[in-house]
Amino acid sequence: MPIDAAKALAAAPRSGEISWTPKDVQLYHLGIGAGVPATDPDELRYTLESRLHVLPSFATVAGAGSPGVISGLSMPGVDVDLARVLHGGQRLEIHRPLPAEGRATTTGRVAAVYDKGKAAVLVLRTEAADDEGPLWTNDAQIFVRGEGGWGGDRGPSTRLDPPVGEPVRVVERAVREDQALLYRLSGDWNPLHADPEFAKLAGFERPILHGLCTYGITLKAVVDTLLDGDVTRVRSYATRFAGVMYPGETLRIRMWRGEGEVRVAVSAAERDDAAVLADTVVQHT
Repeated sequence: MPIDAAKALAAAPRSGEISWTPKDVQLYHLGIGAGVPATDPDELRYTLESRLHVLPSFATVAGAGSPGVISGLSMPGVDVDLARVLHGGQRLEIHRPLPAEGRATTTGRVAAVYDKGKAAVLVLRTEAADDEGPLWTNDAQIFVRGEGGWGGDRGPSTRLDPPVGEPVRVVERAVREDQALLYRLSGDWNPLHADPEFAKLAGFERPILHGLCTYGITLKAVVDTLLDGDVTRVRSYATRFAGVMYPGETLRIRMWRGEGEVRVAVSAAERDDAAVLADTVVQHT
């Protein structure tokens, strides 16, 4: 079978060096819709270098992309058809606020392999640290269709009970027609998000928005709406990618407050609230 779970889990971690500048942070923020209105003081903290704050989800693109995912799919014991690969979920843990400019060492490994019957799930973990210590831990849950059924551990369920009651806030965020074209400049060059012909071959009517772009838009909405705009309050952020979003559509973001956390559900407003992100939790101070 193309995935040898024991071999993948036993493989030595892979390390690399990454760096980023305020320009990279600003480009990421613009890629997730920051800067509207352009002169709003609350937006300038995402776009103006003299007062730049770093949204924690920048960690998913720091160093121009997701080297942990790319490296993980070529680890010993992992030999898969990329056409069968789906990004199923993401969990980010922030150990301390991200600097606007930095250099870090990343270490990537296969942290878990689960057998879901009709699919295998790889948990690809990337840890980043600089001279002052750990910065973040990033877990990408990757579904590989057709690679399950070997009798392995099914793993924990990522499904959560629905939030109770009405959301405390509902906000909408318009996604620009060129949002995916701008976001991909931060490092995800998959033609699925830009090339109409490639998107059709993959089964979509047109290019889709990056799941991690929706992930960033959503975190920014939570920080701006319920966390007083303070990016340093975020401790962790997890989601399950439940559906696609197309550039030009509107994200509807529902939020529920809990003890030290915000539960979130994200849908496509124009498509009868079709789910886009589910089982989404932002833990905070």
